[in-house]
Amino acid sequence: MRVGLYHYRMSSNAISIGSGESQLPKPRAVLELLKPITWFPPMWAFACGAISVGGATLERWPYVLLGILLAGPLVCGTSQAINDWYDREVDAINEPHRVIPSGRMPGRWGLYIALGGSAISMLVALVLGPVVTAAAAIGLVFAWAYSMPPFRLKENGWLGNATCGFAYESLPWITAAAAATQVLPTNELLAVALLYGLGAHGIMTLNDFKAIEGDRKLGIRSLPVQLGPIPAARIAAATMALSQAAVIAILFTIDAPVAASLVAALLTVQLVCMTRLVTHPIRYAVWYSAIGVGLYVTGMMITAIALALIGGA
Repeated sequence: MRVGLYHYRMSSNAISIGSGESQLPKPRAVLELLKPITWFPPMWAFACGAISVGGATLERWPYVLLGILLAGPLVCGTSQAINDWYDREVDAINEPHRVIPSGRMPGRWGLYIALGGSAISMLVALVLGPVVTAAAAIGLVFAWAYSMPPFRLKENGWLGNATCGFAYESLPWITAAAAATQVLPTNELLAVALLYGLGAHGIMTLNDFKAIEGDRKLGIRSLPVQLGPIPAARIAAATMALSQAAVIAILFTIDAPVAASLVAALLTVQLVCMTRLVTHPIRYAVWYSAIGVGLYVTGMMITAIALALIGGA
């Protein structure tokens, strides 16, 4: 029923969407649609993957940089265009200033950019080899399934956020490591990459607090909508904290006590910040993202360096 209502709303806007078809979007509007601020997580994860297996050597840097370009501006940027196109109605409620509901991205150009970005991403992935090509294809399938009816994985906060966490953190890390070595990564590396992707589920939940009103109206069951703000914040905090605690345990197991201690120190600061987050998540979600997420990704790089040192020992 919800999907049918969604399609009805989309078709009811067909005239207004098509009215700007002959206009070209301005470069600034295209850049805004692709949201450069969101490119960082997969780019960082790809770099962590390359570093964790010693693949970021001088002769490999052109490959690593092209992979980072693919993970960030291309695949992630495309996913943002896909999401904004299919979220244009909820954005009209929550964030009407965004580029599509505001009219700064005319006609169906949001969709055209999403389709073009998908094609360009696959062409670049082909240059980087079969492992990266397969990973890019998986990432793009997730991106379309996350936003596009009838799949709309984002309509359930559990499944949608898990998809984003895997696509933004785990997949780029594993892809970079596998492509650099041409062999399956070690169990420890796979575990670390998956754990950081799991923790990103909590990070994605933080983004949902700003859209509660529109999500409720359009039937998007984010965790704050399903559970309420405070229980959702507690689950997000626990997911981020427990994932990092498991990484710390792995680092001690592989005889990397210095790295384990550093990640533990970063986690301790996050735990202090989490005590404020869970008291009033709507007020403090953005604040926590500015502090806690930076500490989280710093721990990722420390872990990657530790894996590289252990592997090269």
